[in-house]
Amino acid sequence: MNNKLLNAKATLPAYDRNTLVPRIVHLGFGAFHRAHQAVYTDILAAEHHSDWGYTEVNLIGGEQQIADLKAQDNLYTVAEMSADAWTARVVGVVKNALHAQVDSLETVLAAMCEPQVAIVSLTITEKGYCHAPATGQLMLDHPLIAADLQNPQQPKSAPGVVVEALARRKAAGLPAFSVMSCDNMPENGHVMRNVTCAYARTVNAELADWIEANVTFPSTMVDRIVPAVTAETLDKIEQITGVRDPAGVACEPFRQWVVEDNFVAGRPEWEKAGAELVADVIPFEEMKLRMLNGSHSFLAYLGYLAGYQHINDCMKDENYRRAAHALMLNEQAPTLKVKGVDLARYADLLIARYSNPALRHRTWQIAMDGSQKLPQRMLDSVRWHLAHQQSFPLLALGVAGWMRYVGGVDESGNAIEVCDPLLTTIQAAVKGSAEGESRVKALLGIEAIFGNELPLEARFVDAVMHAYKMLLEQGAKATVAQTVSQK
Repeated sequence: MNNKLLNAKATLPAYDRNTLVPRIVHLGFGAFHRAHQAVYTDILAAEHHSDWGYTEVNLIGGEQQIADLKAQDNLYTVAEMSADAWTARVVGVVKNALHAQVDSLETVLAAMCEPQVAIVSLTITEKGYCHAPATGQLMLDHPLIAADLQNPQQPKSAPGVVVEALARRKAAGLPAFSVMSCDNMPENGHVMRNVTCAYARTVNAELADWIEANVTFPSTMVDRIVPAVTAETLDKIEQITGVRDPAGVACEPFRQWVVEDNFVAGRPEWEKAGAELVADVIPFEEMKLRMLNGSHSFLAYLGYLAGYQHINDCMKDENYRRAAHALMLNEQAPTLKVKGVDLARYADLLIARYSNPALRHRTWQIAMDGSQKLPQRMLDSVRWHLAHQQSFPLLALGVAGWMRYVGGVDESGNAIEVCDPLLTTIQAAVKGSAEGESRVKALLGIEAIFGNELPLEARFVDAVMHAYKMLLEQGAKATVAQTVSQK
């Protein structure tokens, strides 16, 4: 086995990896998980003699990630990027790595049914939950769900795989595990519970009753900026560690994890590694989704349209910097229920994090999957402002920026590669409408994003229409400058 990473110039796993027990099965071995939850668990093993280890699973895609991980004895590097220095850590808490299509679904389900498994955690992105973002409910007509319901013993979707694993545990007389979502959604545990129980009820009512009685779905709030890995990232990691690591990932130094302390079969003592275990995560989730993720999406659409490739490029434009800060404090902060947090300081910290020149977080990456992100990042806040008779020019501009972006052509006439699970629906709305007012109305008609009521709210429609027309007439830079100067 290739243990080259144990010679890296980095913090190495000095603990005995043989003592680790794979008590957590994680679905979605992407960059974020590698740089976030696995790091907390690795710190516990290194500093507190924890024996909690991971079985990492990719269900769809990411075959190469799993192959790379296996090739180096399940070790990989996390590099922290600050403006002045990069530091690296080799993470050693992964015991097994599996891919449903390479190693077989049966192998994955068998791993989830091992008696010691206490937690199945997920980072599968919002679209992996096969739910309607506007309602949080399972889409029974989603292609993956529809296929799984025809053949529930051979599922491909994450909800289908979780339910089949629980069905097998129940049949074998094994205890249930907790299902922990670590994706960026409000009440992510509630969303996972909704889709899991709705799917299970369609398969078998008795199984659904057992899941509702025995499984918990703790919500979490996760925060760390982890740009998509590029060849340049891997070169830089090799430069600082002396070792080439195709499974490596780079991220900012900041990390935060707030976890609802609701586990049926135990959990690692993540609080010893800096996590916050709380009774109610929702206020923290809303704070992060609206202030951080909402401003990130705002900058992604309007930055991309202006030709800014990275978030830190946006921060060099004083108007974009002021707009992001004003969006956070004037339009997002008033909608929040979180207590005991200095929101002005939080906003300042976010601006400082966005300005980190080492991160190079692409606006195009953040702009992906907007249909899944807009409801919780912007539209919930819009509803609050409508109910409280407040104005929301920057939120309206953010929504208009998304509309202009999904039009598929930038301000220089170049094609935009729009990535979204509702792309067919979005493209139909774009193609079936003339540029301008007709385009805005067509996009507002997508019920899965905007629901039924918002498109009937004249104040919302007018505000978005006004912002959209400004973008067409003046371009993104001038529109952001004008909107923020009126705040």
